[in-house]
Amino acid sequence: MAQSVGIKDVARVAGVSVGTVSNVINRPDTVAQETRARVLSAIERLGYVRSESARQLRAGRSRIMGLLVLDMGNPFFVDVARGAERAAREAGLGVMVCNSAQSAGEEAEYLSLFAEQRVRGVLLTPTDASGRNIGAFRRHGIPFVLVDRVAEGAAECSVSVDDVAGGALAVRHLVDAGHRSIAYVSGPPGLNQVRDRRTGALNALAEAGLGPGALREIPTERLDVAAGRDAGARLLGLAERPTAVFCANDLLALGVLQAMYAAGVGVPDDLAIVGYDDIEFAAAAAVPLTSVRQPAVTIGALAAELLLEETEERGEQPHEHRRVVLQPELVVRRSSLPGR
Repeated sequence: MAQSVGIKDVARVAGVSVGTVSNVINRPDTVAQETRARVLSAIERLGYVRSESARQLRAGRSRIMGLLVLDMGNPFFVDVARGAERAAREAGLGVMVCNSAQSAGEEAEYLSLFAEQRVRGVLLTPTDASGRNIGAFRRHGIPFVLVDRVAEGAAECSVSVDDVAGGALAVRHLVDAGHRSIAYVSGPPGLNQVRDRRTGALNALAEAGLGPGALREIPTERLDVAAGRDAGARLLGLAERPTAVFCANDLLALGVLQAMYAAGVGVPDDLAIVGYDDIEFAAAAAVPLTSVRQPAVTIGALAAELLLEETEERGEQPHEHRRVVLQPELVVRRSSLPGR
């Protein structure tokens, strides 16, 4: 295995001190042009790359923020990452993106990794409903911002969308279209988003004078297309099939749509479908999907900006934690439009 090139090797080849090499790297204006050129030539010849992690440990401030999301296979979280990365890059920072895969165990491992790497801070969409992972991570003193989740206390910032309002938008639209029997294809019950969207759906039914019996929940263990196809198969097996379905995210809705298409069930004539997130694939589906839009890129950018505010050196001025709650928007497409 080739031995890594260090700053001492550069100094030896250039015929200068280690301090001079350090100055060329960090304060080039303090070094004479001829000496600087000799050091840079040695750096290029040896292929020297400075140890950023070592520099950060000496300075006590990392230039990396962590981002831990539920599922990087979901385009919603890809867009969240895009927004966070854009804001971080403008501040001269990078983003370490990790995927918990909706697993509390993997979430704990990645949070431990962030602590070991001494990241500047973390943007986190939690999957552990017990809160133990967050409690353990909080002991490291590393700032974090909750993403797509409302902070329940005043100990951290959060950026989220009003999912109760979003669930109400989806089901109110279906009720207005004449549906009185609606299925809710949900996800893991421990996720706040799943519960809040169900609460909104029930609120919309109550507004219309319909009881909770008008909403039939079909739970899923995951929030992906395969789980949506499985939920669609269960829908098809019901003796009294609902006339509409509201899905906790677009991937579930696309899976339900696939199951209906394979079974010859017309959408929206036989079953109306509404998703959530408004990912790019929603508009490109075989039957364009009605969806509740979340501003994913904005969520990521705002979360990163809050983290940057918290981690800036502000003297004695304390950081004030904020909870930012954005409003969702219903985007109506053919999957839920009444027949003409």
